[in-house]
Amino acid sequence: MRILAFSDLHRAAPAARRLVEMSQDADLVIAAGDFTNHRKDLTGALDLIAGITTPIIMVPGNNESEDELRAAAPSNATVLHGGATIFEGLNIFGLGYAVPVTPFKDWSCDLDEPTAAKMLAACKNADILISHSPPKGHVDVTSTGLSLGSTAVLEAIERIAPPLVLCGHIHDCWGQSSQVGPSKVVNLGPTGTWFDIAPSA
Repeated sequence: MRILAFSDLHRAAPAARRLVEMSQDADLVIAAGDFTNHRKDLTGALDLIAGITTPIIMVPGNNESEDELRAAAPSNATVLHGGATIFEGLNIFGLGYAVPVTPFKDWSCDLDEPTAAKMLAACKNADILISHSPPKGHVDVTSTGLSLGSTAVLEAIERIAPPLVLCGHIHDCWGQSSQVGPSKVVNLGPTGTWFDIAPSA
């Protein structure tokens, strides 16, 4: 199965056009959150990728709430936030929002670590774990050297050992990958990354 994955589009029209074109060769598209900016005009942001007709699985970033994303998502989308879906034999679990809580306060959709851990506890196994936030210590370092990933996400990866973890949120690590035991962790960014994956037995 060919999967096209991206994160942090942030209303970037040129990147959106490339993703729409790339999606024509995909069996599934995965979007790891942050479609818009500061929770403004999410519908307009999603209109930029309306040409993606392939099934798409989305998690909310910290720039849109779960309810906002569910209300604006297209009919070919599945929105996950603390839940799972099965797509052609692939077990996919998704958790959105920023973990831990950001300093952005008023507009940012955040989870503290205990809340994120409770939501992730619902995941017993997964072929793909989608988390808007990266795990602590992996593809999570800012340009100023701060490690801003989530301990709850890291502990879930260590417990579940999904073959693939897709995240975003920390822009300075776009395109980078890391390894947590058998799990490959990729901070996606908006350019679009390809994965060829077979369902687990």
